[in-house]
Amino acid sequence: MGDDFLLSYLPFWIVTYALAVMGWSCIGRFMMQFVLPPDSGNYIFRAFRTLSAWPVAAARLMVPSYVGPLFLPLVAAFWIFVLRIVFGLVMLSSGLAPRITPPGA
Repeated sequence: MGDDFLLSYLPFWIVTYALAVMGWSCIGRFMMQFVLPPDSGNYIFRAFRTLSAWPVAAARLMVPSYVGPLFLPLVAAFWIFVLRIVFGLVMLSSGLAPRITPPGA
């Protein structure tokens, strides 16, 4: 498990990390909207809104209109985490993700 472990699975790590950042930023946005007003200048809340802007917009298109805008970040986080699991399973089945046991064991 030397340098080859990190570099040989680099696409897996990058996509998985990016999806995790977007998913957790959606959760952070959902939680902070109860504490701060929507037009808040708080830099952390602005970062959460920036990182989760397109997943929330995609969730707005996918879910029925009776789901309020308050819950859209939570819906977006759910779908991002589902996408992350599916991506991990596809990469694992194609041999492009690290395994717990070495191949052939």
